[in-house]
Amino acid sequence: MERLGYQQKYKIQGKVNSVAAQEKCVMKLLLYHICVNLPLMIGSYPVFKYMGFTSQLPLPSWNVVCFQILSYFILEDFIFYWGHRILHTKWLYKHVHSVHHEYATPFGLTSEYAHPAEILFLGFATIFGPAITGPHLLTLWLWMSLRVIETVEAHCGYDFPWSLSRYLPIYGGADFHDYHHRLLYTKSGNYSSTFTYMDW
Repeated sequence: MERLGYQQKYKIQGKVNSVAAQEKCVMKLLLYHICVNLPLMIGSYPVFKYMGFTSQLPLPSWNVVCFQILSYFILEDFIFYWGHRILHTKWLYKHVHSVHHEYATPFGLTSEYAHPAEILFLGFATIFGPAITGPHLLTLWLWMSLRVIETVEAHCGYDFPWSLSRYLPIYGGADFHDYHHRLLYTKSGNYSSTFTYMDW
């Protein structure tokens, strides 16, 4: 969308990242997904299995799936808030979290652009809920898909009229998180991943 100038009226910041900056982000993400995320997923499988993870029939009821997903969002947001806030202490920001803030004007893929230590540290927030409940594979896939969609939307750099933040007052969205990136190291707040109540 940035390269084509598409939907510019919804862009939060006027600045556009260069093609080189976007390509750098993509290359590092590929490296991180292969060298950090993939081994983590393989290594965490025994924990999930021990906690009751299954891919067998019958599928869980939608009541169970919805309850687990909502619980995961609330738990992840709480853990992420405190972890993200800690990453904004001077030493951790300088040596770890500043990698994520290389992009003051975020775009969708920058949501996962981070130091490997941060990927492990904040990734814990995402997998903690499923790790302690041992969900069905369907629930896990749905949770991971919604979490990725949420974080990409928060970093997309666009505040669309259909954004969930316009309809759900406690949902942060792109404008909420973009503010955090614009101010860089300063105590901008907006540390939560999904909701705004922790920052209030």
